[in-house]
Amino acid sequence: MGSSKRSVVMARRGMVSTSQALAAQAGLQILGWGGSAADAAVAVAAVLNVVEPMSTGIGGDMFALTCNAKTGDLRALNGSGRSAGGATLETARQMGLDAIPQAYHGLAVSVPGAVDGWLTLLDEYGRLPLKDVFAPAIYYAEAGFPVSPVIALMWQRAEEKLRQDPVAAAAFLRNGQAPQAGQLFKQSALAEIFHLIIRKGRQAIYEGTIAEGIARTVQAYQGLLTTDDLAAHRSDWDEPIDITYRDHRLVECPPNGQGIIALQVLGVLEPFTFSARSFGQADALHYQIEAVKLAFADAYRYVADPRASDVPVTELLSADYLAQRRMQINRRQASPGFSYGNPFAQAAHSDTVYLSVVDGKGLAVSFINSLFHSFGSGIVVPGTGIALQNRAALFSLEPDHPNVIAPRKRPYHTIIPAMLFKGEDLRLSFGVMGGFMQPQGQVQVVNNIVDFGMDVQQALDAPRFCWTEGNTVYIEPGFDDAVLSDLRRRGHKLIVGDDLALFGGGQIIQLDPQTGVLTGASEPRKDGVAVGY
Repeated sequence: MGSSKRSVVMARRGMVSTSQALAAQAGLQILGWGGSAADAAVAVAAVLNVVEPMSTGIGGDMFALTCNAKTGDLRALNGSGRSAGGATLETARQMGLDAIPQAYHGLAVSVPGAVDGWLTLLDEYGRLPLKDVFAPAIYYAEAGFPVSPVIALMWQRAEEKLRQDPVAAAAFLRNGQAPQAGQLFKQSALAEIFHLIIRKGRQAIYEGTIAEGIARTVQAYQGLLTTDDLAAHRSDWDEPIDITYRDHRLVECPPNGQGIIALQVLGVLEPFTFSARSFGQADALHYQIEAVKLAFADAYRYVADPRASDVPVTELLSADYLAQRRMQINRRQASPGFSYGNPFAQAAHSDTVYLSVVDGKGLAVSFINSLFHSFGSGIVVPGTGIALQNRAALFSLEPDHPNVIAPRKRPYHTIIPAMLFKGEDLRLSFGVMGGFMQPQGQVQVVNNIVDFGMDVQQALDAPRFCWTEGNTVYIEPGFDDAVLSDLRRRGHKLIVGDDLALFGGGQIIQLDPQTGVLTGASEPRKDGVAVGY
């Protein structure tokens, strides 16, 4: 892999990396005011709600990993919402559903957990008042902001979806059209919501007028959310899960997220020999793709809300089980699909924004916030600018499935922040956006750095693959034609293209424990930057 066309960013006192430049600078401003990495992370998330509204916001969910690099204290925050208290398989069947619709159906809307997650993070690690944390977002919502190029493209792709509903169209289109790059866009109604959060905290969203509006709107689309469901919601602090790969340790949030996929993939790949020359070679790509297939087969069967279903995390990550799964890889032939394994036999398994912040006191926050699909369900709460997520569309309607819809249960979740350690030292706070691309992207970034010797910017710039189903693999331009021919001979059905939305978008902050230098990189497929001071 050659050198990147973009230099890494280096600093010592603090750093922010995210998918939009104004949001990154807002986070740096918060750090300069004496805020913590948590303050900056929430400020960035709030600004992204304004400037990248198709991907994230108050109507979505969030997850975070936090680590104090000086003490080693490591925690996982689950800020994802739950289904309605009346959401049952029987109810879905009575609606005539074989699957939950992804757009304009209220059953796809789970409680938006983002704001409670933001405030839970700030309760634990925040240092600034809410009025300071939300000041940048309020400014851009009220004064307007110039829409950046990649975000303008994603917005335009969602035009038809937004036109299907007059409330959504009024909130996010102007004269029936999405904004062009450079066009100023305001979200005054959203600014009022931020002011309300400053005054009332979590009650602003989960009780009172806004909660009533959310419930009423969802119910108008056959949904079942009530004000009681919103009032009952709380985020949870969890123990992270991890796996050792080479001399590193990858850390993820536990299920209901799909971070376990990345852990399983690396566990399967551990015995294979990679070197700096292996990047982009047919053997390495074949093993990576097949390991991804194996891990997704398990995740689709076993990942669910562990507070409602038995999720065999320990068993799925055990060395014996991973060895059993690894043996199913044919080194010369692509599998058209793997069935899920039996981890119990081994016992005595879209649209998003990611950001990473590290402050001068050693707190690192790996943070991800999402509506799932572009503008989520497409359902917008009138008068608020709040687009509601469609995460509950990921529930299964199979009665014996661990992820089957049930009352006040969290669905399978795609968004996964990550951290990478070497020994006891935190080395990377990072993530890759993009629905089911996320664990695949994380693995490729880790391989690029740990196995192929790339720096953090090169690791993001490098071309990627995205497995979807069967033997179908989307692959970015940049791989050698002879390698692609080799993969096709092995049975991989390759589709070469450069769709920016398909291959995700990553952000990385690297920490040097000896010098204290922070090295940041930002995804070339997005509008983002890494900034530090």
